[in-house]
Amino acid sequence: MTLTIAPRVRMLVLLFLAVTGALLAGAGPASAHAALTGSDPAQGVVVDKAPTQVSLTFSETVSMNDDSLRVLDPKGTRVDTGKPSEVSGTTYAVPLHSGLPDGTYTVTYQVVSADSHPVAGAYTFSIGSPSETSVSVSDQEAGGGVVGWLYGFGRYASYAGFIVMTGGAAFVLACWQRGTGVRVVQRLVVTGWVAMTAATLFLLLLRGSYTSSGKVGDVFDLDLLGEVLQTKTGAALVSRLLLLAAAALFIAVLFGAYDKREGEEKRDLTFGLAIGGTVVAAGLAASWAMAEHASTGLQPGIAMPVDVLHLLAVATWLGGLTALLVALYRGPADRPVEAPAARRFSRLAFGSVLVVVATGTYQSWRQLGSWSAFTDTRYGRLLLLKIGLVALLVGVAWISRRWTARLADTTTEEAVRKPAPEKERVTASTGTTDTAEQTSGDAKSGSGSAKRAAQLARQQAAVDATRQKRLRDSDTHRFGLRRSVLAEAGVAVVVLAVTTVLTSTEPGRTEQDAAAANRASSSSSSSAGDSASGALTLDMSFDTGGTDGKGVVSVDLDPARTGANEMHVYVTRPNGRAFDVPEVKVAFTLEAKDIGPLPVVPDHITTGHWSADGVQIPVAGEWEISVTVRTSDIDQVTVSKNAQIG
Repeated sequence: MTLTIAPRVRMLVLLFLAVTGALLAGAGPASAHAALTGSDPAQGVVVDKAPTQVSLTFSETVSMNDDSLRVLDPKGTRVDTGKPSEVSGTTYAVPLHSGLPDGTYTVTYQVVSADSHPVAGAYTFSIGSPSETSVSVSDQEAGGGVVGWLYGFGRYASYAGFIVMTGGAAFVLACWQRGTGVRVVQRLVVTGWVAMTAATLFLLLLRGSYTSSGKVGDVFDLDLLGEVLQTKTGAALVSRLLLLAAAALFIAVLFGAYDKREGEEKRDLTFGLAIGGTVVAAGLAASWAMAEHASTGLQPGIAMPVDVLHLLAVATWLGGLTALLVALYRGPADRPVEAPAARRFSRLAFGSVLVVVATGTYQSWRQLGSWSAFTDTRYGRLLLLKIGLVALLVGVAWISRRWTARLADTTTEEAVRKPAPEKERVTASTGTTDTAEQTSGDAKSGSGSAKRAAQLARQQAAVDATRQKRLRDSDTHRFGLRRSVLAEAGVAVVVLAVTTVLTSTEPGRTEQDAAAANRASSSSSSSAGDSASGALTLDMSFDTGGTDGKGVVSVDLDPARTGANEMHVYVTRPNGRAFDVPEVKVAFTLEAKDIGPLPVVPDHITTGHWSADGVQIPVAGEWEISVTVRTSDIDQVTVSKNAQIG
């Protein structure tokens, strides 16, 4: 039984590109890993006196530059002075001009969280009374656009390169030492090194624009590059490049001098390469752990080594799987993967899976913190998808283990190495038979030229290779192993893409803590507004009947008087955590005077928060405030309450 290789390989490549494009395109801007948990003045508040500074409090430490925190007057002119400074812990402030006039002011911020991801946002507060403002805050975006997409692709390529390089080398050194002389395996590992090196340089150039302007033209700005080199992420990328130089030396020895050694000398070199390769691979994994999720939050001293172990186990498993796939499909017929090598990798992969599960469980607890975060946060839902894919991958791997156990390499190797009868050879092109004497006679009866002899030798070599390949592929167990390993590799491509998006998504624990802090802040500011200016807050439960259809919508109206009002709408789940819905609309109706409904479509500000300025209430009275909440294309509901306004 023969197998066409090219269509299978093309299918895997297309799957790789499709999943990468879909996930990176759907990811949008990099989600904030540091969240704004408080501000002074608070969001939406109206203060009597102009503040001397604006301060922001985040869920973790952040990095700032001169333009990270800006305060704009109603006309869009900056009124902040000096540089942002750290007040205490995670609170940062910027001073303001004195004697600011009444009106609505906009605070915008764009910072870099401690785990290297950009964070952007905006809110408004008013001095004296709200006013019209020319500043738009609905398009705040960090890490988005073309630069954000390119940066996401670079992250994927760096992860993939690390996995292929590290796992491929581990497979050869620990499971199939004969593979050091196989050209396709050599190319695979070298390709992983090239991909990771190129991606690291790519990320280093993109980093400055990614965390600031987001403009493609700023990619080659040397000033931005200089600033990047002074950051934790820049130092991690430079360290990765230095370690890749050491990895290049390791690869050169593995596929050069190592293949030529024999006996005791080879065993000594194996030990040296195993120690050196582990150190280099651990250093490369640490370049992620020391600059991203694991370096901040709970228990960083434990989280960073756990993250290193997780990355090494994933690379050993999936990278080794890739090397096995290439060896099974593209390896030379005279040097197939033997059953003992496949069994050794099966045991190595099983141990790696155990490490992945153990370290992944700890990481999940650290990033989520509660069972509800699995369904209430984007990080949790992505993690559920990854867990399902890994479970599928383990299931397919179990099938591969069964095929490995059945693989009878002795019979296959004897069939591959058994020479064809000297009297008869099968030609690859015509299927006819030629005897060795006929071949020799043709060579002599021609002109006896060396060119003709070389041509006949090449033809004979092609015939032998075709025959050996056919005999190799006729092994049912080897054929089954190849198919199951190909399926594993296809699922692994999807797992890697989901993991890349997951690492740029706000952890569930942070998202929930920030939502709770924002709700507490808005409640306190609403209470203050109630006593000072007659602000109105209405809470209404809704149920659209669809998925994620239950929740509470809150409408804050300030100052709840005739004339212009500032309105904020918050949508939360029954447990109080903010979440987004496709559409929110508000309408005001005064039935006593047959006015309305007066529709208002607020702008989306952040997760679970919409806002509208200048909401006009023409006359005082008992108004019906109706809110339409749409949770899907077909599921929506309208809820309402009456309230005295004016």
